[in-house]
Amino acid sequence: MTLRDTGSEARTDAGSDAGSDISSGTRHDISNDAGSGTRRDISSGTRRDTLYVQAGSEPHVQAGSEPRRRHGYVNPPVHRVSTVLYRDTAEMAASQADPLKRTPPVYGRFGTPTGRAFESALAELEGGHAAVATCSGLAAATTAVLSFVRAGDHLLVSDSVYMPTRRFCDSLTAFGVRVEYYDPVVGAGIEELLRPETRLVYLESPGSTTFEVQDVPAITAACRPRGITTVIDNTWATPAFLRPLELGADVVVHSATKYLTGHADSILGAVVCSEETFPAVRGAAMRLGQCAGADDLYLGLRGLRTLGVRLRQHQQQALDLAHWLRERDEVAEVIHPALPEHPGHRVWQRDFDGASGLFGLVLRPDFGRTAVDAMIDSLRLFGLGHSWGGYESLLVPADPLTHRLPGTWRDRGPLLRVHAGFEDLDDLEADLAAGFAVLRG
Repeated sequence: MTLRDTGSEARTDAGSDAGSDISSGTRHDISNDAGSGTRRDISSGTRRDTLYVQAGSEPHVQAGSEPRRRHGYVNPPVHRVSTVLYRDTAEMAASQADPLKRTPPVYGRFGTPTGRAFESALAELEGGHAAVATCSGLAAATTAVLSFVRAGDHLLVSDSVYMPTRRFCDSLTAFGVRVEYYDPVVGAGIEELLRPETRLVYLESPGSTTFEVQDVPAITAACRPRGITTVIDNTWATPAFLRPLELGADVVVHSATKYLTGHADSILGAVVCSEETFPAVRGAAMRLGQCAGADDLYLGLRGLRTLGVRLRQHQQQALDLAHWLRERDEVAEVIHPALPEHPGHRVWQRDFDGASGLFGLVLRPDFGRTAVDAMIDSLRLFGLGHSWGGYESLLVPADPLTHRLPGTWRDRGPLLRVHAGFEDLDDLEADLAAGFAVLRG
């Protein structure tokens, strides 16, 4: 079955009934044109699955690989380099003409062919002008904020934001920045929070723990006429399922550690920019000494080539698990934007092309901490660890009440965050069923 059409009508009509049959059937299919490889990229006319392979390149030449220059090899080499040698003093002098040090490579920290290949491919997938690679996802978030915010500015941040990003934003108050957190479902109401000194609004949709879906077009529409920069963390959806620049955002942040690399073996971040915002972000990254390791960049580029295939499997696994969990007596609520009962489901339908493998579940409030810990500790296939986006399934406890604004998250019961990996679905369900038996005592 098809979730919805991917034309402009589907992107603008939040009230569409498309996808209302998502809960029917035994295999819960939310595949759509983007997920099946039939959606065409707006700018190039290329279908998405082809774009994952060809992004950032001329036809028949994969991004950054230039196989004719490399004896026909498909993949680019890993450039491990610090010093770049110039032919002569004239070339060295000429390299200083571009303050952003874009081309040619002049020093390892300013970029290598491996990094350029990753940045170029990701920027094309996001529909951006250019990307800046960083050493981690948190570094991408901090670089994006520091590119625009100064002492005396007002910074608005989603209350559902990634916790390390929240800690960083809190630290900015010591440097004279006014930091305020807003309800992630505020939508067009963000206008009431904007001040003359508001410089940046930082979004994350869905929130990576509580999964509120933000009305990105409404928020960016309120900010753009005032010259307020909007930055959004797109780690959950990736460009496979959401392209925020198309919705009016100025800057997109990724923890490429997660789905972009996809194998739990790399730490990497990236900031994708519009043409207007790129000089500020690139300049800030250079001043902050931001750069990514050669091997991580190579793994990131490799991960992009299979992003569509992997995300479709994560999507299917997560949705099937979510429906199975809905029927369990131990579960009070499943928090998944693709489920019709999710408060942000209609906005998700309008703006997204699919859902990734990360979602939440709330256990019945009568289960105490000791029982929940025993359940988690008993699981055999669901690992207990930070991060997500790899091939493995994970399950961790979460407690939003420790840091959220009053009223934006009500205590419904113990909250667990689930990442659906690639294990056999029957085995995952059996593992959870055994864990629930421990939970019940």
